[in-house]
Amino acid sequence: MSNSTVRIVTDSACDLPQSVADEWGIAIVPLTIRIDGHEYVDRADLTPAEFWAKCSTAAALPETAAPSPGLFEATYRKLAAEGAGSIVVISLSSGLSATMQSAELAARDFNADSSNKIKVSVVDSCSATLGLGAIVVDCARLARGGASHDAVVLRAADLATRTQVWGALDTLENLKKGGRIGGAKAMLASALAIKPIIEVRDGKVEQGGKQRTRSKALAFLVEKLINAGPVENLMVMNADCSDVDDFVAMLRPHYEGTIVVGDIGPVVGTHAGRGTIGIAYSKL
Repeated sequence: MSNSTVRIVTDSACDLPQSVADEWGIAIVPLTIRIDGHEYVDRADLTPAEFWAKCSTAAALPETAAPSPGLFEATYRKLAAEGAGSIVVISLSSGLSATMQSAELAARDFNADSSNKIKVSVVDSCSATLGLGAIVVDCARLARGGASHDAVVLRAADLATRTQVWGALDTLENLKKGGRIGGAKAMLASALAIKPIIEVRDGKVEQGGKQRTRSKALAFLVEKLINAGPVENLMVMNADCSDVDDFVAMLRPHYEGTIVVGDIGPVVGTHAGRGTIGIAYSKL
């Protein structure tokens, strides 16, 4: 790897398949998850399948915690030792987590140390799950092609303004457990089989509408893709969904490129719940 190589760092809220991260040399700094008093390192101690199994028996919602600045700094030092020319960190939306703050504190200390010869820049993705993942892979591809540090930073900031995430929730149980919705309202909505739609907008999770059935919710997501006009970096995320292949087949006629499919991990899954399915893409 040449000394001019820009290396990309992100966090485990990106929900990228490990094979994709490995292919593009993306370093992933993990968040931690606490379930019933036990702490787990995301991706290392807990697969998505194990997470959902533990969730189904947990008394309360899991809690997630941002990585420490020290964990980010250790990652920067490791990449520097591997010969990175510089580092661009693309983080989970600062509106959703303190993760970016940790990355920035670590970058400040790293950049201030005169023995470090490479630069670290941090960019807010204003996104989550595979919206973050889509930005990260795009920038890693650009870096692999020999782009400068500043060009990669600009690309990440640009993609943050035009990457969209839409998700269809299958249950209101997690929102209810998390105190985001009143119990009676949740019961009523479940009885009516309401499927809430969420959207990541300006770095925050917002209500994007609601559909009466799962099939209507999936059709709504396909419609969102069609109405977005030309897009790039289409990705599909799912939380243990048996219908993900069918959903990808619904999207296929409307997108020519590769569709990356990834599991929604514990960081996002804690709030969205099992059965959540969604799309992320960058508008052209």
